[in-house]
Amino acid sequence: MKLFSDFASFCLRHERVLSPAVFLGGFIIDNLTLTRIDLWVSNAVLFSYLAIAGTSISLANYYEGRGAQSRFAARATVVLELAMQFALGGLFSGYFIYYTKSASLAVSWPFIAVLLFMLIGNELFKKRYQRLGFQVGAFFFALFSFMIFFVPVIVGKMGVLVFLVSGVLSIVGIAAFLALVALLAPQRIRGGRRTLILVIGGIYLALNVAYFTNIIPPIPLALKSSGVYQGVERTATGDYELSGEQHSFFDRLKFYEEVHLTPGERVYAYSAVFAPTKLSTSVVHRWQYYNEGKRQWVTSTEVSFPVAGGRDGGYRGFSYKDAVFPGKWRVEVMTPQGQVLGQVQFVVFYVDTPPVLITTVG
Repeated sequence: MKLFSDFASFCLRHERVLSPAVFLGGFIIDNLTLTRIDLWVSNAVLFSYLAIAGTSISLANYYEGRGAQSRFAARATVVLELAMQFALGGLFSGYFIYYTKSASLAVSWPFIAVLLFMLIGNELFKKRYQRLGFQVGAFFFALFSFMIFFVPVIVGKMGVLVFLVSGVLSIVGIAAFLALVALLAPQRIRGGRRTLILVIGGIYLALNVAYFTNIIPPIPLALKSSGVYQGVERTATGDYELSGEQHSFFDRLKFYEEVHLTPGERVYAYSAVFAPTKLSTSVVHRWQYYNEGKRQWVTSTEVSFPVAGGRDGGYRGFSYKDAVFPGKWRVEVMTPQGQVLGQVQFVVFYVDTPPVLITTVG
């Protein structure tokens, strides 16, 4: 007990320094341990964060609900708030790493912006962690965001039903958590029941809207590489030979890649999509051209092919289109539900002489 008292006193004296330190510590741990979304070590780290956050919130409300604060309770609360901040900061930094790997920023930027806000706000708004509604809201958002990718990894499937199951499990989890808090600090729950219902219901509704409008990235899938080529061929060894034009460093900085074709020549879109081991799904290549007159993208072709999980570099596949006319084009790599993993944008020019091509292995 004396050891804890001394540690709590140290935390109380150096709270302003320890707060950003635990934030940075969680971020460093995530970058070292969260390598693949389907590894048990990575999920064990996230489970540990959830357990620490849940325990810290429960005990902090227990001491808060006792009314008159003893010296020990005051010191314990400081330690618990730091632990809470460390765990939630670790969760949100981990989610930021995972979700950005699966996101097309052109489509999913609102959700990524929310994760970034939660990550930064974990440090900026630490005083709000003293409020039960804020604690539970942050914890439920973290729990639901975890279930969105953890359930597909476990069941080996993606889709609407799997997402709905993730939501149900999150509701069950937060209900069990609040039941525990109610046992430890019943007056805290009674006094904030309406706020808790509104906060949890609002977050649940917002995440469902974000999913069904394809704002949430198609996690646990991730686009590892993609490109547009004049030729793609699978070799006897299982590799892919990619034949395309050589581009300089400055060419790669352009918003649209330039592709030079002879009239009627075929063009290929290649992608490598990572999926967790045992997860099987499909990927769609949606070919679109830009209608200058209507100023909008028009879908020309959609090609679907299966994806098998487990390969670090991603499951490789390609589609092609004949007689691509000059102008702006893009190929969106997406799920059958319409969630966009990424896109390749290019502009086609007709030439009389085929360009010199180089071949790389994908």
